[in-house]
Amino acid sequence: MSDLTYPGGKLRLFVEAPLAPGMRVQLNPAQAHYLVHVMRARTGDRVALFNGRDGEWLAQLAEVTRRQSVLLCIEPIAPQSVVPDLWFAFAPVKKTAAEYVVQKATELGARRLIPVITRRTIVRKVNHERLAANAIEAAEQSGRRDVPAIADAITLDALLTSWPVERALLFCDEAGDAPAIADAVMALRGRPSGVLIGPEGGFDPAERAAIRAQEFAVPASLGIRILRADTAGLAALAVWQALAGDWRR
Repeated sequence: MSDLTYPGGKLRLFVEAPLAPGMRVQLNPAQAHYLVHVMRARTGDRVALFNGRDGEWLAQLAEVTRRQSVLLCIEPIAPQSVVPDLWFAFAPVKKTAAEYVVQKATELGARRLIPVITRRTIVRKVNHERLAANAIEAAEQSGRRDVPAIADAITLDALLTSWPVERALLFCDEAGDAPAIADAVMALRGRPSGVLIGPEGGFDPAERAAIRAQEFAVPASLGIRILRADTAGLAALAVWQALAGDWRR
């Protein structure tokens, strides 16, 4: 009997099934292949499981056949934890960068990810299933005990119409006349928030005006250097976590 590990630490798997003492959890085919054929797991080996509801559990590989692999829950490792109430709305960029952004936003503790289609957005088709898989992988490797919700792609107009008025929308405005992001975030401490990042080329003037017209919008500047869209989004999340989120613990 041994604990399976990968270079980052204990091997962790996200599952949909409930977790409780003695619960048998059947892995999906992809997970079973990874565990048995990639990680070379054998009956009796142990991994950590989480489902976003029941905390993290130590589980033992109890059954391996050609048709299924089953894990048996042994004992809880850690209680369920909750990331800060931070949403991340981003204009999708080219495929590799979009997947990278989802991975890193998951690591940085965003609770909800929202692809937003703007007038200058180049990538208009979003592979929701692929983005969800990237979020799960990032949660498994980063130690999160939940996986961020990934919304269907939405237009900017629809986002602004449906955005909850009580939730601040930190608008990373490249126009250069907005307050510094650190000052903007400090004013939002304790308030549900979201971060909005535009596409390559930024928002067009009409979109920028529409965003700024919203009572919940909080414009913020990311400094004097021009940042790529993916860099800007992750920088904004990091600043928010450092000043208003769980990096302060």
